[in-house]
This record gives sequence, structure tokens and C-alpha cells, in this order.
Amino acid sequence: MSAVYPGIATAMIIIGIFTVIHGLMPSVVGDEQGITLGIRVRRRWRGMPKPMRWRLGIGLGLGVAVLAFTGFIPGLLLVPALVVVLPELLRAQPQPEIEMLEALDRWIRVLTASVRTGKSVPQALRSTINQAPSLLSAALRGLVDRLDDRWTLRDSLQAMADDLDSADADAVLAALILVGERGGMGASATLQALSDSIQDRLRAMREIAAERAKPQFVVRQVTLITLTAIAAGIVFAPGYFAAFTLPLGQILMLVLGSCYLGSLYILRRIATPRRRERLLVRIHDQEVSADA
Repeated sequence: MSAVYPGIATAMIIIGIFTVIHGLMPSVVGDEQGITLGIRVRRRWRGMPKPMRWRLGIGLGLGVAVLAFTGFIPGLLLVPALVVVLPELLRAQPQPEIEMLEALDRWIRVLTASVRTGKSVPQALRSTINQAPSLLSAALRGLVDRLDDRWTLRDSLQAMADDLDSADADAVLAALILVGERGGMGASATLQALSDSIQDRLRAMREIAAERAKPQFVVRQVTLITLTAIAAGIVFAPGYFAAFTLPLGQILMLVLGSCYLGSLYILRRIATPRRRERLLVRIHDQEVSADA
């Protein structure tokens, strides 16, 4: 009887999670109207990254094992959450802006050297296609293909900006548009100034990323120490956690675990750089959408 209330609470939370997941699934129309929830779940399972599927399977297995050997019902939810969610919340923060700036810096250096040999901007763009960083390679090949199809330089660069979808890339491509419209006059000096500006911003972004990484490193250490201390306490001093075997204690543990994971999620959201608004937007697309 002592495990009835936490069992009911855990079951309600699990049912609520699956209900929310089902509600977030896009509605299907046409030939897919008859697809059952089980088929949709299997499709979502196959669509998940393989490491995530492994972690989810291991987490569910460990949760069932904890429930079977200890009778700790919230472990059926907390253990999979720790195995699946915790690595995602504690992993190193991706830095797409820094990666884009590094790629743009390398490309602009190559482009500047090509322009200094007397080539026009379109010729210089074509000559750098095999020397561009991998992050820009596909978009640059698309640019060259558009130029070969007799697109104007402005339209080709604007389409490349849409392919990259980056505010930093917009600033570089907008400068190339201005240089191209001036017939290449002062192109070398403009590109050199642009390269210097990118390097300054890159240094600033790296310093910001280093400062943001410090509290995340501390949180990873605190989390590891806390989990190790809890595991050691359960093994060597189980009486210390006797209160959490009671119904109220199990509910409290479930609430505390959820709050801790929620605080990690909030911390990660705060540390995630906000997406900057793009500068290079096609005006004629806005006019068409406004007329429609």
C-alpha cells in the first residue's frame, strides 16, 4: 500500500508525457489518415539518431532494473531521464556562429589574394570554389552555377546568403555586392577591411564563448560529484535515504529530480547565443508576399 501513491503519480506523469508527445505529432492527411499511433511511434523511433535510441533503450532498461530490485518507483522515470536528457544538457555548447566566422575569414583571405591578382569579383569567386572551407563549399558552388546560368552578381550573392542563412555571411556578401556594383574599384582594400573586421568579431566571440563555458564546466563537475555521492550513499549508507522509500519521499524525489533537470535546461537556454537578425533579405520577395 505504501507504494500505491508514488506509483499512481509516476504513471500519471508517464501518461502525460506520452500525451504531450502525441499532441505534438503533426496531423496526417490523405493516405496517411489510417496510420495508427504505434506506427507513428515506430517511425519516430527510426527517425531518432542512433546514439539517442541506444541511450533511451539503456535508460529504460536501467529504470526497470531499479524498480525491480529496489522498489523505487520514480526510478522508472528518473533513470531514463538522467541517461537520455542529462548528456544533452551537459554536453559542450555548439558554436555555429564561431564556425561560420572562421569559415568566412578563411574564404575572404583567399578571395582577397585572388582579387589582388587583377581578377574581377565574379572571376575571383570562381577561382576560390576549390579552396573554400567545407562549410561554404556547397553554397559557393551554387553561386558559381547561378553565375554560369547568367544570373546577375547581386541575385547570385543574395541566393547564396539565403543558402547560408547567417547574419555574419550576410554582412560579407553585402560587401561583395557593393564591390561588384562598383566594377571592382577598391575591391582589395574593401575585402582587407572586411577581413580585419571579421577577425575582430571572431576574437570577441571566442572570448564570450570561453566565459560562457566556465559555468557549464562547473555545473558538469557539480552534477558528477552529486551523482557519485548519491550512488555511494545508496551503496554504503542506505539508511540515509530511508525517507525516500516512503510514498511522500518518492514523490519528493521525483519533484526534486525534475526541478534539477529543468534548471539545467534553463541554464543551457541562457547560455545559447540568440540568433541575430539577417541583413541581406530579398526586397522583391517581400513585395511579392505583400501583394499576395
